Amino acid sequence: MTTRQLRLVRAAAVSSVATLLAAVSHTLGGGSAPHPLLILAVATLLTPLCALLVGVRPSRSRVAAAVLLAQAAFHLVFQVLGSPTGSAVADTSGHAHHLDLALLGPVASVPTADAAMLGAHVIAAALTTLLIWHGEALAQAVARWFQALLLRAVLGAPVDHRRPGALRSVLLPAFDAAISRDVSRRGPPAPVRG
Repeated sequence: MTTRQLRLVRAAAVSSVATLLAAVSHTLGGGSAPHPLLILAVATLLTPLCALLVGVRPSRSRVAAAVLLAQAAFHLVFQVLGSPTGSAVADTSGHAHHLDLALLGPVASVPTADAAMLGAHVIAAALTTLLIWHGEALAQAVARWFQALLLRAVLGAPVDHRRPGALRSVLLPAFDAAISRDVSRRGPPAPVRG
């Protein structure tokens, strides 16, 4: 995996885990449950920003900054859109050429950010930072274990055949005394001689 690919994977993990835990903490903090498409959209849009913040060699402070940015961005987007919850089915029978946020579902009342909401987001940010920081090390440890397991299975595979024994010479006994002696006669067989 190249460093760019690894950076993008880290950024996607940071943005998706941070956004998901932000949505859960927002709900546990007293807000309404966000629509799943909103969670997916915010996680996708935050991936490039998280890639810039996390950098090539991640540090805990940069991962924490990316997580806090994702938490704040999710909360801000959720508040600006009016907290679409997606708990009702929207009517999509008409043809429209504009963005209709009613398709995301009914809009819940926007609660002000109180101590419970702020505390839930701070706890979610700390949990996300720990999960991201230790999750990558855990994934690498599992990958190394699996690689070692496969290598051991390949090297320790049983052989399907036995080893041949030591070579030895074989002496065959003479089949018949007549075969083993020289025959010195020439000519036709004995009954024909006359």
